[in-house]
Amino acid sequence: MAHSAAMVQIFFRSFLITLACIAASAAIMGAAEPDFSWSALWIPTACCMATAFPCSAYTMWQNRKLRLLNAALSQAHVELSLAHAKLAEKASHDAMTGFLNRESFFADLDATRRASDRGVLLIIDADHFKSINDRFGHQSGDDALLLISSAIRQAVRDHDTIGRIGGEEFGVFLRGASTGDAAAIGERLRQEVEGVDFRPRDGQRAVLTVSIGGAVCDTGAGISELMREADNLLYQAKNCGRNRIIMPAGAERIAA
Repeated sequence: MAHSAAMVQIFFRSFLITLACIAASAAIMGAAEPDFSWSALWIPTACCMATAFPCSAYTMWQNRKLRLLNAALSQAHVELSLAHAKLAEKASHDAMTGFLNRESFFADLDATRRASDRGVLLIIDADHFKSINDRFGHQSGDDALLLISSAIRQAVRDHDTIGRIGGEEFGVFLRGASTGDAAAIGERLRQEVEGVDFRPRDGQRAVLTVSIGGAVCDTGAGISELMREADNLLYQAKNCGRNRIIMPAGAERIAA
């Protein structure tokens, strides 16, 4: 339908151009020879019909094709940009949780550290996770991870960076947070996870908990140093009975 309408429009415009060409030819002949015979007008008319009409029609048709191709190319560029953005998103995020993957998390942490030294790194590990997989199966284990991920997202602030840095291990960088801020956020996170309604079998609730170690970002501290300190305190939390957060200054939060 659109093609037919375009053809009619091109034909009509070419006809108008041809009439204008005939009129111009007649005007030129009349100015050059005042006594010329109007019967001789068939010569420029035939020439205009033979040249102006097909040439203008062809030019307009090619212009239309070019416009359509440019529109299609623009649309392809938009779709390619969207596909590239989706691919970049997929490459930098964990497929299950939607958090940054390990590489992207530490790259973002490094970039943030370069912009500002202030903040606290939390390393969070799900407690007794292997036993969840062994008792209830890996699908239930995945469900547990999703519930823990949701609890983490609810507990932290919008501008904090979250990553899944291992199978059941997560990293959170609390931008601009003090030790006290981090202890409060970590405790809220611990409580959120402990309060999750996880029912893997027969409607019976199974308790999920996490252990958390924190590291304060001092001026000049590298990513490996922060990870080492947070990991050491995470292991302390595990060895002290799990389900707790331990911060560098000795601030410890434990389930009642």
